[in-house]
Amino acid sequence: MIDLNRRGLMLAAGGALASGAMGMPAWAQQPGRKLGYAIVGLGGYGLGIIIPQFKNCQHSKLVALVSGDPAKAKKVAADHGVPERGIYNYQNFDSIRDNPDVDIVYICLPVSMHLEYTERAAAAGKHVLCEKPMALTSKECEQMIAACRKAGKKLMIGYRSHFEPHNLEAMRRARSGEIGKLRYFRSEHGFTASGGPDNWRLKKAMSGGGSMMDIGIYALQAARYMVGEEPIAVYAKETTDKSDPRFREVEDMIEFQLEFPSGVIGSCMSMYSANQNHLLLMGDKGRIEMEPATGYDGHKLWVGKNRSDETLVTPKPGPAATQWAGQLDHMSQCVLQNREPIVAGEEGLRDIRIIEAVYRSAREQKRIALR
Repeated sequence: MIDLNRRGLMLAAGGALASGAMGMPAWAQQPGRKLGYAIVGLGGYGLGIIIPQFKNCQHSKLVALVSGDPAKAKKVAADHGVPERGIYNYQNFDSIRDNPDVDIVYICLPVSMHLEYTERAAAAGKHVLCEKPMALTSKECEQMIAACRKAGKKLMIGYRSHFEPHNLEAMRRARSGEIGKLRYFRSEHGFTASGGPDNWRLKKAMSGGGSMMDIGIYALQAARYMVGEEPIAVYAKETTDKSDPRFREVEDMIEFQLEFPSGVIGSCMSMYSANQNHLLLMGDKGRIEMEPATGYDGHKLWVGKNRSDETLVTPKPGPAATQWAGQLDHMSQCVLQNREPIVAGEEGLRDIRIIEAVYRSAREQKRIALR
């Protein structure tokens, strides 16, 4: 499990990574140098969410784009000050090895493409930040980790909630003993999925699954970082209306129960047919609740003995302007300081292994022990 002590939380919030300059390459010691990112995929997330965040970064800058649409790439480059030499397509992507401005490749592609572009980026000598879910299968995750390790490059997965102040404060309070001995966790994560023909998330070959892979992974992650333990068993049930054309290939609703070593029970729901973004952690002396818990904005955090006396908590702002800037800068600092990301490839692998067990449990209708 990730380090959730005080020092780890500071790192997660995008704080400075303390390390001397001894042993760093000369370029890393240049005062104020920002590391260069190449964004692979100019879809809704890469273009609409990630690229605008570079203006909020202290240690990261946008230097390259990878897209299958030349006209779109050219316009985005002009809008964001990316030189024409920093525009690539999927065929000439490997030539990015010859661009010294690119330090990190951020993969914002359908899940089925994560393995290929992680391997190609690592082979090109670049560090990799890859969106979640990490890959279609745990085997692919292992291949991604191996490729980056072989190339001597870092691999980080885009778990942005680890850089969001409300989530960090909730983690801190869960560890502090404020709500006593932890007993029960609950989370529901879902949204109403669009059934358009261009929605790759509804195509199993591209997404690996339905709501569990896409939005349910937030509930799973939250269970792990709020409880602070790794689950030892899972039991799941799927409920999907196969007459709905959206769900011909992937699942709609999955409810799954996690058993933790300390006795905490996690009860989670993932869905593609209703909107919800919530978590609740209960101890024998109180409770921590968030809603929305892992959204893009509007986070709310309550702490108290019970619902009637919950207090709204406003955490202190972190060093990063936004959770995305914190994420981008954390990866840059890890490269600069030769540290491992707090959400490295191994974290993504753990989630995919548990998700595979969730699917197996729902399919076989039995409790699955986790290794």
